[in-house]
Amino acid sequence: MSLTSVKTKYEHVVLDEKGVPIIAGTNMKIIELVLGKIAYGWSPEELHFQYPHLTLGQIYSALAYYWDHREEIDHDIEQRLESVDQIQRAMGH
Repeated sequence: MSLTSVKTKYEHVVLDEKGVPIIAGTNMKIIELVLGKIAYGWSPEELHFQYPHLTLGQIYSALAYYWDHREEIDHDIEQRLESVDQIQRAMGH
């Protein structure tokens, strides 16, 4: 975890120095966990299997944060995908 982080109302979620939500005590961004859920349809238990260093409490807290901030996080995901598309087009793929 970054030296400067801001607590949130979610027990296991903090904001790093750039305001990015991460799982407290780790360097894992909430968006990374959400992408696994969206891309593969993983349940919280499957996410725990895939990321055994996270507790189910951390995972559920992260998912609660996502659902309460879904529009903002989904927008971030869309922007990231557009950036990848632009890079691929620029490379001729």
